[in-house]
Amino acid sequence: MASQKLMFTGDVNLMNVTDPSRPFARVIDTLHSADLLFGNLECCFYQPDGARSLGDEGFYAAPAAGRALQLAGYAAIGNANNVNYGDAAIRSSLAELRALGIPSTGAGLNRSEARAPVIVERNGVRYGFLQRTSVYWPTNHEAGEHSSGVAALRGHTAYQLPLHKTRVEMPPANRPGVPPIIVTWTDAKYLAEYLAEIRALREKVDVLVASQHWGLHEEVLDYMPEIAHAVIDAGADVVIGHGPHYSLPVELYKGKPVFYGLGSFSFHTGHGGRKHGDWVGMLARVEMDGRTCKRAAFEFVRHNDANETVICDLTREQATLEALRTRSAAFSTTIESEGNQAVLRAK
Repeated sequence: MASQKLMFTGDVNLMNVTDPSRPFARVIDTLHSADLLFGNLECCFYQPDGARSLGDEGFYAAPAAGRALQLAGYAAIGNANNVNYGDAAIRSSLAELRALGIPSTGAGLNRSEARAPVIVERNGVRYGFLQRTSVYWPTNHEAGEHSSGVAALRGHTAYQLPLHKTRVEMPPANRPGVPPIIVTWTDAKYLAEYLAEIRALREKVDVLVASQHWGLHEEVLDYMPEIAHAVIDAGADVVIGHGPHYSLPVELYKGKPVFYGLGSFSFHTGHGGRKHGDWVGMLARVEMDGRTCKRAAFEFVRHNDANETVICDLTREQATLEALRTRSAAFSTTIESEGNQAVLRAK
C-alpha cells in the first residue's frame, strides 16, 4: 500500500460568500495535491424565509456557496458544531451536501444519523470519519431519537478551590478573591458510547480520523486530552480539533498526531454579523503508510481582504510558531521547521 497524503482544515464558514470560486482560489492547487481532504463545516447551507436576527445561534450561508467545498476537493466534512443549528437549517444543509456529493458526519435528522460515520475510499484505502461536538446549545440542539441535531460529546465543568499549591504563580487561598481552578472532564456515558463507535468503525476502515469540536479560547482544557487519548487508545489514527478559532498546541500520542485546534480556514463573518479579524489558522498535513503516521506537519494560513485563504510564509510567523512550540512541549512534542512546514516530533 503506497503512502497517502492527507490534509485537514479547521473551521470553514461560507457566510456572505457570493462567488464560490473565491474562498480557496489561492490554495486550491495545494488542496488538490492531497489524496484526501477533510474539514469542519462551520455553517449551514440555508436560506430562511424572510429576515432573521443576527443573534440567532445558526450560521446560514447561501446554498450556492457550498460549491466552494466541491471546488476545493473536500472528500468529506464534519458538521457537529455549535452553529449547525435549527431543524430547517440542518435539513437544508444536509440536502445541499448530498446534491454536491460531499458526505458528512456529525449532524443528522436523528441521533443515529448524526452519529453515523463516513467511509470514503481513495486509491484502495478506506478512510473512516467520526465527528462530535462538546460545544453546543442546550436548546434542543443535540440530535434526539426522532429529532434533528448534532452528535454531542457532553463535558462537565467544576470550580475547585486552590487549597493546595499546584502552580508557581498561584497565590495561596488565604485571602479573599483568589480565583478557582477550572476543572473539566468528559461525561462517562457519552464517552463510552463514542469509544464503542470508534471500535466498531475500526473494523471497517484502514485509517480512522476522529474530529472534535471543543475548546475555549487558547487553552487546552482537561477534557480535550482525555478525549484525544481515549479515542486513539480505541483505534483512531488521527485526531483533528477545531472550534476556538485559535491555533492550539499539537501532540504526538503513541505516534498518532493530535491537532488540538486548527483554528479558522475560511472565516469572514461570525456571531452577531461581526467580521472576523486577522486570524491565523493551520492546514494540517499527515502522511500515512497503512496505519503508521510517517509524518505530521502543518502550515499557517490567514485570509486577505477578499476573504481568500492564503498560506503564510513561515518565516513571518515565528512568534506564533514559538508560542506553539512552548505550549506543545507540555505534551512531550516538539515542532521543527522544514521549509514552509512545521513538523511534529516526539520528545
